[in-house]
Amino acid sequence: MTSEKTPHRCRLVLIAPKVNDADALAAQLADAVAGGDVASLILPDYDHDQAGCQSRAERVMERLGGRDVAVILAGDTRIADRVGADGVHLESGPREIVDAVERLQSRMIVGAGGAKTRHEAMGIGEARPDYIFFGRFGYDTLPEPHPRNLSLGGWWAELVEIPCIIMGGSAIESARSVAETGAEFVALSSAVFAEGVDPAERVAAVNTLLDRHAPLLEG
Repeated sequence: MTSEKTPHRCRLVLIAPKVNDADALAAQLADAVAGGDVASLILPDYDHDQAGCQSRAERVMERLGGRDVAVILAGDTRIADRVGADGVHLESGPREIVDAVERLQSRMIVGAGGAKTRHEAMGIGEARPDYIFFGRFGYDTLPEPHPRNLSLGGWWAELVEIPCIIMGGSAIESARSVAETGAEFVALSSAVFAEGVDPAERVAAVNTLLDRHAPLLEG
């Protein structure tokens, strides 16, 4: 969201779950986005082949394209181009990120992840991506975020202007822990897409929690 209604606090980023059926995945994501403010959605490749990744991305863009949420594809800049995605997420190293920034940043979001240390994070930051991501897709199996991700994100948010996303845990309450670091975004996946829960209700609950507890961000 980029309107006056955009919250001036930590916002939610959704990480798409591993669902092989493209239509089912797109429907689940559309339901989640209908629950409230979602800044962006990252679609990991989850080791699908190129054709499978593109099919899933096309279905997601058909359902979510034009909504007030940025759809970001992880891993393949060519597929992101083909399906008209809003951005691409890379974890391939500083050189590849520099190349993507130079080629693509004028027309789409270029985000980066993969840093496990401050040194690695600074190396990625030198490429000037639109955001840096702390965490790993599919590893949000515990209720709280990984302590290392919280530490790196808090350090980054205090010192660097490039926004950061911190991977939360499997409980929606983990969004509060992320917000308290000063990070601009909290990423959630299993907390929203767990079996037997309503994704829209979870998104609404996360936004209520952030409205109540997340500190306001400058600017």
